[in-house]
Amino acid sequence: MHRKPAVAGQFYYGTASKLKSQVQQYILEGASKEKVIGLISPHAGLMYSGHVAGAVYASIQFPKTFILIGPNHTGLGANVSMMASGQWEIPTGTFSIDEELSKKILQKVAYVSEDMQAHIFEHSLEVQLPFIAYFSDSVKIVPITVMQASLEECRKIGEGIADAVKEVDYDVVIAASSDMSHYEPDDVARRLDRLAINEALNLNPEGLYNIVHKERISMCGFLPVTIMLYAAKALGAKEARLVKYATSGDVSGDYDHVVGYAGVIVK
Repeated sequence: MHRKPAVAGQFYYGTASKLKSQVQQYILEGASKEKVIGLISPHAGLMYSGHVAGAVYASIQFPKTFILIGPNHTGLGANVSMMASGQWEIPTGTFSIDEELSKKILQKVAYVSEDMQAHIFEHSLEVQLPFIAYFSDSVKIVPITVMQASLEECRKIGEGIADAVKEVDYDVVIAASSDMSHYEPDDVARRLDRLAINEALNLNPEGLYNIVHKERISMCGFLPVTIMLYAAKALGAKEARLVKYATSGDVSGDYDHVVGYAGVIVK
């Protein structure tokens, strides 16, 4: 399947020239590049969260393949859905799916279903691609969406993904797509988001999963981040760093109802 962009002209500019210029304004040229195992990047409209996503992608060494894990906002498809073959198109490039790695993940993780319906209209992974395209025209992707999963399922998925990554002889980065608190006053969002971010920085997937439930933090991608943390730990991750945090209020000026955005690298 060749997946056409679903949110071009909405979440980001719909022409190649405008999109390249839009992304460029969010990239810190000359930033030092770190070798990472995983990352967290937001997925709102670029005008709101692009400066956070751009800071993350500008600070990493690019792999051959990104495993992209994001929340399923549409309710379509299986609980954990992978598009295992084909291409994804955005105005600034077309990405091939890494079929070697996707097949290994399907073999090792029973909870992951090969499913295209979950991906057709979903924006959480698509919004990562303009930043990836800015730095590479050859990188491959493995797109996975998560609608629901228990903590134990997150662990098995993450560790299964890690097992698959260990079997390929090239660099892979696991990118978890997530926004943070939704439509809270700015001070509340920052307090709640700090609780969740601290668990991620401590490489504590159980802590993240539990604090989101305990404090009712409206972090839409906490399941993808939990999975990424399990996978990263299984791949030997030792530390994490907050690259940038912001809220939509920093752009809109509305601090009464904000969405939080965090950019984190795991290495």
